[in-house]
Amino acid sequence: MTTSRPDLAFLFRHPAHLIAFGFGTGLAPKAPGTAGTLLGLPLFWALAALTPDLSMRLALLAAAFLLGIWVCARTGRALGVADHGGIVWDEIVAYALVLLFTPAGGLWIVLAFALFRLFDILKPWPIRFFDTRLKNGFGVMFDDLLAAGYAILALKGMEWLV
Repeated sequence: MTTSRPDLAFLFRHPAHLIAFGFGTGLAPKAPGTAGTLLGLPLFWALAALTPDLSMRLALLAAAFLLGIWVCARTGRALGVADHGGIVWDEIVAYALVLLFTPAGGLWIVLAFALFRLFDILKPWPIRFFDTRLKNGFGVMFDDLLAAGYAILALKGMEWLV
């Protein structure tokens, strides 16, 4: 277990650390969650390149979510903090999920980003409830999944209004 601030050496000590820290974005000195969230866009693009089928994209994101449970738990144990601020795989996967349901266009992508970050930071009910009760890898991943759900609902509502 390490108590020092994670660095590149920590990331390369185990592949789980590298993934959990968003390939280094989680080392950002300010707003690592926001920096990590940006990697959700290339993940979304990779899913789009792999398959046009929504159910297959969802299956791949489910696999990324399951991977996240393991990498976040392993990295949290190594750090001695279950949900260290530098662990951003949860944001990456959740934002990619939001993008699956985001209308096409740059403004929609920016709005999806802002809404996801808003719900992830504010943690409205029941996100905060689960965030305080669920720990380890599943807890790290699950609260962001709920924030993604809020963002998707808000986007769909806005799309309907427009």
